[in-house]
Amino acid sequence: MAQATAKTCNDDDAASQDQSSHGSFCWNELITHDPARAKKFYADTIGWTFDPMPMQDGGTYWIAKAGDKMAGGIFEMKGPEFANVGEGWMPYLAVDDVDARVKKALAAGAMLMRPIFDIPGIGRIAILREPGGAGVGWMTPNPTVK
Repeated sequence: MAQATAKTCNDDDAASQDQSSHGSFCWNELITHDPARAKKFYADTIGWTFDPMPMQDGGTYWIAKAGDKMAGGIFEMKGPEFANVGEGWMPYLAVDDVDARVKKALAAGAMLMRPIFDIPGIGRIAILREPGGAGVGWMTPNPTVK
């Protein structure tokens, strides 16, 4: 997710300002146990291409592209914490202050799916399960990321 999400969630391009403003969806990410299978499916059916992006843990995040535009990402779920997690698409919302918004979300019945985390130079991210059970990512991008 890293740089791609931050760039998309903090883009100054006029066409994407609605996407990058507080409360707007700014990124989508497929979480999967088999990124090779997912990449093949979307390449064969949609025509996406993929660029690799190294992650802090040594894994690879895949940026899906439609032509030269970023369309989303593919995150590989590996490790015991993902053993019982089903595959699916995770949407991300741009938020003005992830810590303050998470406090409100928890008070309103949401659960953090993992602790809030920072990607250095990119932004601060929370992964939540809202009271109805849907997962959603919230991100406050580093304001210097373009």
